[in-house]
Amino acid sequence: MKYTMSANTVFPLVEIELNKNERVQIENGAMVYHNGEINLEGSMNSNGRTGISGAVHAFGRSISSGENFFITTATGKTDQAMVAIAPSTPGAIKELQVGSEHWRLNTGVFLACDPNVTYNMKRQKIGRAIFGGTGGLFIMETAGEGSLLVNSYGDIVEIELDGTKPFVVDNQHVVAWSSGLDYSIEIGSGTFGFKTGEGLVNEFHGTGTVLIQTRNAEALANYISPYLISTD
Repeated sequence: MKYTMSANTVFPLVEIELNKNERVQIENGAMVYHNGEINLEGSMNSNGRTGISGAVHAFGRSISSGENFFITTATGKTDQAMVAIAPSTPGAIKELQVGSEHWRLNTGVFLACDPNVTYNMKRQKIGRAIFGGTGGLFIMETAGEGSLLVNSYGDIVEIELDGTKPFVVDNQHVVAWSSGLDYSIEIGSGTFGFKTGEGLVNEFHGTGTVLIQTRNAEALANYISPYLISTD
């Protein structure tokens, strides 16, 4: 994937250059503009499955991961094709290399990927499914090989774990993590953090990488919701 990113890290824009017949998959609704040399086609987000089986698969991915039922494929019509994309939330965009390493993705972080990259549903342990906000019963795990763009709410901090001790991250701040890491979802403190304000946390074990977003969309929603309630 050949792309350039705007210098503004708060509201970044990605321009992707495509040759003739070259393709890239983007999150449904992420396109901002293109230069007229792009063909956009929407399809079920089903990893190539069609018919009833594809619809069931796309629906399952949607309800389990928070991703859209549809995904958009941008195809270059000439060797000078260009399409610009942006995420729906203000924050950073980061490229992940898929192949030698695979990643597990939190809800709603997918932005774009090479056509040879996919992400599939991976069943979680029942304890993670009950407590987690990271996909419920299923989590999304990458497959294939190529580049994957993820987006965050706020900046992205990359933490390398050496396996010597556990690492704890608030559940709402996790963007993605190496698929080789083991993790559990715990109560942050006390009775769901009533005294400290901390709720559920992800405790990671092993060697790998964790991507963390610096802002919490749920906390923002809770903060502004009283102001949105009508007093009439």
